[in-house]
Amino acid sequence: MTLPRPLPRDTGAADIRIAGTLFDEIAARTADVEGVSRPAFSDIETKTLALLVDFARAHGLEAWHDAGGNANFCLPGFRDADRFTIVGSHVDSVPFGGNFDGLAGVVAGLVCLVRASAKGAARIKPLHVLAMRGEESAWFGPCYIGSKALTGRLTAYELAARHKGDGRSLDEHMAEIGVSMDNVRAGEPLIDLSRIEAYLELHIEQGPLLIGKNIPAAIVSGIRGNIRHRSIRCLGEAGHSGAVPRAFRRDPVLAMADLLVRLDESWSTILQKGDDLVLTSGVVGTDPHRHAMSRIPDEVMFSLDIRSQSAATLERMRALIAAEMRQVERDRKVRFVLDEELYSQPALCDPSLVAGLKAAMERTGQAPFVMPSGGGHDAAVFGAAGVPSAMVFVRNQNGSHNPKEAMNLRDFIAAVDILDAFIKAPA
Repeated sequence: MTLPRPLPRDTGAADIRIAGTLFDEIAARTADVEGVSRPAFSDIETKTLALLVDFARAHGLEAWHDAGGNANFCLPGFRDADRFTIVGSHVDSVPFGGNFDGLAGVVAGLVCLVRASAKGAARIKPLHVLAMRGEESAWFGPCYIGSKALTGRLTAYELAARHKGDGRSLDEHMAEIGVSMDNVRAGEPLIDLSRIEAYLELHIEQGPLLIGKNIPAAIVSGIRGNIRHRSIRCLGEAGHSGAVPRAFRRDPVLAMADLLVRLDESWSTILQKGDDLVLTSGVVGTDPHRHAMSRIPDEVMFSLDIRSQSAATLERMRALIAAEMRQVERDRKVRFVLDEELYSQPALCDPSLVAGLKAAMERTGQAPFVMPSGGGHDAAVFGAAGVPSAMVFVRNQNGSHNPKEAMNLRDFIAAVDILDAFIKAPA
């Protein structure tokens, strides 16, 4: 990698050049058939962290790995500060994903450190930048793996989850890269949470709101929690597609469709009442080796991902799903078999941090704008562990979790400016 040389700090050109070089280099190193693929706890993820470490050390920053295998960065002499703020995010991606999801938050923190190094460390509060592993659920099923491990919140069920490719457990993958598994299995934090003054995360917006409003950045008010089932099975009875009348059928595909239509109707009602909810079934399928066009299948598998900013709404949806499943089972003579639920509670961003970030946004000359986050983030895990947490969003064209993510670097620097203004020590 050709590391960008520090430039005079009189314009944003240096920041854009540094960030652009990092983004481009990592995209090239982790490119897939389409977009990028940086699997959680993989060699590709490890090499991405190593590239960031090389960049940091070339710019005079301290860099080290914690007991969770994550990379950490700070100004010289700040590693052992009694209290510090973390700016962090993740470096893994979904398969064939975009380059900015997660990575933008890490690069933002590094840009803040490089700025502080050029201007004098006295102008900044003690700051650690955290580049985490394993946030995406695409590889193992559980999400926020890296931050859960750091905060002592990774469960035995999650550790037993199998990789979608090689079938090995998350526990095995984490142990292989040197994570302190005895502590993780015991539910013990891998870092001293009492030393963390605040956790801040910059992230691309994964929806269209900032594009529609023509705003480059925003402060996040809260993060949706979720109920997830990776694999729900609906069991029926196989039969000939032309010979079995409707009254005698136990068709799991139509039963699944019936359930999803019922949930969709409830979703619409919940929204009309002013509550927050999104519902997705992103994986649906019968076994292609056992089933055929002329055969009524005896089993279908599907996933469910239900999200809301309200814990009460999630609880109501859990009860509703159980009730609707029972009704469909009676009506269509099938049986639903649920895997273990994966749950992440909703998280409100710390009010004092939100107020501070709004004030910082105003100091940069941007009109303060606050919005909720539809997607989940590591910030919610830190918040649940008692660490005051908040987020900054960056405008991003074409959504997220796809290779067409299109974050403009000038928008990115506008969001970095908010973080930078917030973490500067009072005069």
